[in-house]
Amino acid sequence: MSGHSKWSQIKHKKAQSDAKKGKMFSKISRMITLAARKSDKPDMNPELRLAVEKAKEINMPSDNIERAIKRAGGQEQEKLEEVFYEAYGPAGVGILIEGITDNKNRTLNELKHILNEHNAKLADSGSVLWMFEKKESGFTPKYGVNLSEEKDKAAFEELLEALSEQDDVQEVYSNAEL
Repeated sequence: MSGHSKWSQIKHKKAQSDAKKGKMFSKISRMITLAARKSDKPDMNPELRLAVEKAKEINMPSDNIERAIKRAGGQEQEKLEEVFYEAYGPAGVGILIEGITDNKNRTLNELKHILNEHNAKLADSGSVLWMFEKKESGFTPKYGVNLSEEKDKAAFEELLEALSEQDDVQEVYSNAEL
């Protein structure tokens, strides 16, 4: 009867949920640190205020929020940078990838690997961006690409899932019409 213990099931479920929380906390923490470099006062910095609101939405502890803000002004400052990549996915779908990283080369290689695994390609700067319109909440597609075949839909959804699991990726925008 191995594997049927209630404690064992709870332990595995808790480990999975803790891993998801940890990823979300680290992504939000990076956003807070990057936004706090401009000003560490949320009243004067709308980016920081938005990042702190997102942190509170996912129930991030206040200590973690304060630590991320202090990290932006400290001597042991991580060199976090915003990155922006453009790619073409299955069936020619345009994809915009926003992220925050401490190592651009590592992030670029990881994204190339993910894209190659899912039959997608990194694109030159500006080659996908023209298909989107920049708004306050992010990017909205001007022109949509219809994914009518099931295999294209499945491949595209797998690609989006793999991109969202990557630690440095913050947002992914596409012009796919499912």
